[in-house]
Amino acid sequence: MSNKALRILIADPQHFHRMKIERLFNALGYYRVAPVQNLGELLTLVDYGCEPFDVLVINAELAAGALDLQGFVLDNQQVRHALIYNEPSAPLQDDAGFAQENVQISPAPLPNSPLVGQVMARVEAGEEHHAAPDSHWLLRHANA
Repeated sequence: MSNKALRILIADPQHFHRMKIERLFNALGYYRVAPVQNLGELLTLVDYGCEPFDVLVINAELAAGALDLQGFVLDNQQVRHALIYNEPSAPLQDDAGFAQENVQISPAPLPNSPLVGQVMARVEAGEEHHAAPDSHWLLRHANA
């Protein structure tokens, strides 16, 4: 079951691409989507946001050597999961690319429905894991 409250940030310099990606999320039931067109807007939203973004979907060309996207996401508490697409260094044998911790990297020039679905399945699985109460903690604190 999808969590409708997940916050999604899409970063791509092309308006048409941002709209197309947003529609992929909408088709899956996600509507809390913020599109940005440049690195400055992305950094502002991430740095000054009140709550973290659950998913960042970003065109690798947006950083264009100005920022190590994978390192940025792995070291940033304000971004929980990321899909970096249009990354030429990603393995070509699989259209979905590869994943490391909370970052998925794809050589695809634009995410498609199966790729977005795969990312969101991982995000949702992580949300369920974090949302499940720790039964040992509950037992220890039930009589406190």
